[in-house]
Amino acid sequence: MMLPTHALLGMLLALPVAVLAPEHASVALAAGLVGGILPDLDLYAGHRKTLHYPVGYSLLAGVATLAAVVSPSPATVGAVVLFAAAASHSLVDVLGGGLELRPWEASDERAVYDHYRGRWIAPRRWVRYDGAPEDLLLSVGLALPLWLHVAPPFRRVVAASIVVAVTYAATRRALPRVARALVTEVLPGRVPASLLARLPERYVEDAGRDGSRGGV
Repeated sequence: MMLPTHALLGMLLALPVAVLAPEHASVALAAGLVGGILPDLDLYAGHRKTLHYPVGYSLLAGVATLAAVVSPSPATVGAVVLFAAAASHSLVDVLGGGLELRPWEASDERAVYDHYRGRWIAPRRWVRYDGAPEDLLLSVGLALPLWLHVAPPFRRVVAASIVVAVTYAATRRALPRVARALVTEVLPGRVPASLLARLPERYVEDAGRDGSRGGV
């Protein structure tokens, strides 16, 4: 799923804290936002493996919850929400597509790496691909309760997330063409070869595909 969906879901997990314990609202919402984004920082370094831990984050969220019950504070409450949001990101990605550059082709059976079992979890494709219409609909659905209940500073985050989500969804199927042009025409000779060698495999492999193939 696309990053705005994850960010909004992370903040939504913080909403009960914001409503029931308003003194921790800002910390909880910020932690939910960061936790929702955190796993996707591995986008260009072992995506959905390096920072995606469906089991690990869940265990950390459980430990943090115990700490928050024993000693509630901004730090412990923030930790609970951050790890819960990161866990939800890692788990929810299983419901989407695989790692291929064109996930609507459903050619890759890797959704998220399960470090605990040492294997990839297969994609369910309930949301066909990141940026699909149903992904955008999910983002809007997550944004509505947040918009109604969060303070103005976080409302701006919600609004910005929806703007990014709409833009990404509108351009998603054109992005592989852009990536191919960058890898084959724009970047070679302009950036060091060592940097090009660090591109994810899906970009390099796609550069050799027939540009006339449909579905882009």
